Amino acid sequence: MMRRLFLLLAVVMLAGCGASGWLAGSDVVEPSPLLDLKNEVQLKTLWSRNVGSGTDEQRLNLQPHVVDSVVYVADSDGEVQALSAANGSRLWSVDLDLPVSGGPGAGEGLVLVGTTDAEVIALESESGEERWRAKVSSEVLSVPAISGGVVVTHTVDGKLFGLESTNGDQRWQYEREVPVLTLRGSGSPVLSGGVAFVGMAGGKLIAVRVDNGNLLWDVNVTIPGGRSELERLSDIDGDPIVMHGGVFVATYQGEVGAVEQRSGRLAWQRKMSSYSGMGADSEGLFVSDDEGVVWGLDPRSGNARWSQDALKNRKLSNVAVLENLVVVGDFEGYLHWMDRNDGRLVARTRVGSDPITTGLQVSDGTLYVLGDGGKLAAVRLAAQR
Repeated sequence: MMRRLFLLLAVVMLAGCGASGWLAGSDVVEPSPLLDLKNEVQLKTLWSRNVGSGTDEQRLNLQPHVVDSVVYVADSDGEVQALSAANGSRLWSVDLDLPVSGGPGAGEGLVLVGTTDAEVIALESESGEERWRAKVSSEVLSVPAISGGVVVTHTVDGKLFGLESTNGDQRWQYEREVPVLTLRGSGSPVLSGGVAFVGMAGGKLIAVRVDNGNLLWDVNVTIPGGRSELERLSDIDGDPIVMHGGVFVATYQGEVGAVEQRSGRLAWQRKMSSYSGMGADSEGLFVSDDEGVVWGLDPRSGNARWSQDALKNRKLSNVAVLENLVVVGDFEGYLHWMDRNDGRLVARTRVGSDPITTGLQVSDGTLYVLGDGGKLAAVRLAAQR
């Protein structure tokens, strides 16, 4: 069997240069300088605290997860914590003494993490007591999800596993061939209406039934092209967004696309390369491309409503939407706030100095920010504009 190679994003793209330029030894592109900006909106940090070692400078998918006014976080050393969303006070903490690489997910009374040792671990959400451990085929860099008594996880070798939520026993497995060269990462399953939507290496989006793993449809959001494996690298590592009867995804070296949720028909495509998670609200789709340009797109057509290029090569995080603002983090721990209607920069704040990679999550009008160094903060709008 051909050995699979993983391309580390932190080296290739987050250095601010194209993949081909990196291999050719070209100079690193300097990040855009931060120009003076007078904040037009006031933002308030409700609380902040250190919650462990963070990602330990690895490309891990560790992000805050908020359920029922509790924030669940995990670090690379295996410490999993539950905190009060209101004030950040610790409710419980468990040290798994394992290298956690994906999560946490939460729901149905469980908190779920994946490890570099190819395990999925379930904890009681009320106490942190371990419920079960399940062995899977390879490292878990996605966030495990749960629905209808089934835990769904995506491993870096391209397999999906459906595990019984009661004991971790395998209910089903879905497998497809993966390209030789992929980005270091894997899209997390998004569960909706009894279906798991998952972006795969090679630019394919699939929909499988949560209860039995049967494939409902698959579609090529992008078709890899080029003469070399590097040029054909075209993965979906950001999580799909499910809304308005559509599933929206972005690919690296490919397209942003919309797929009809029921039929799997490709509704539209727009040429764009992205490896970060997108953000959305009821009227807009927001994505940062691999050069650090942030775009506001019409979800019905994919047409651009605006673009913001002042943050180029600043190694942007996933995109989040808080009320009427679009926000991204960068490699220096800054949060950049844009008007959702025109992309204009309206504020800049900072909650720490560590890079922010996948750590933005919004819940109940609050932005939770987890820096790669393990600092977690809760931020709200202080006043209406």
